[in-house]
Amino acid sequence: MTETPHRPLSPHLQIWRWHVTMAASILHRASGIGLAVGAVLVVAWLACLMAGPEAYATFTGLSGSWIGLIVWIGVSWSAFYHLASGIRHLIWDAGVGFSLGTADAMSWASIGFSIGGTAVFWFLLMRAGVA
Repeated sequence: MTETPHRPLSPHLQIWRWHVTMAASILHRASGIGLAVGAVLVVAWLACLMAGPEAYATFTGLSGSWIGLIVWIGVSWSAFYHLASGIRHLIWDAGVGFSLGTADAMSWASIGFSIGGTAVFWFLLMRAGVA
């Protein structure tokens, strides 16, 4: 039996102090998953639309319920956050914004934009009587 070589281990969460760029990275991945869920919902909506009035009425009834609205608000937040975080990553790809202060500010801006954009989007939808 051979001895395994000693390799460096990844630092555990107990070692690292949480900071906003770490949270922004996790949120970017979560929003990507949310967008995948949203894509499945849009396909389901189109399938129900093709299946006829009864299937479409069932889908709109579920989408308009309180839990359906929570899901759609989550999908729209995912879109706003992924957009903002993607722009943040494009800026980083240009080699700009790597200082701690700038990276933190851009992460907070992404989070703020996603919350504000989602709130304004749903306010406008509700004001128009669509949601």
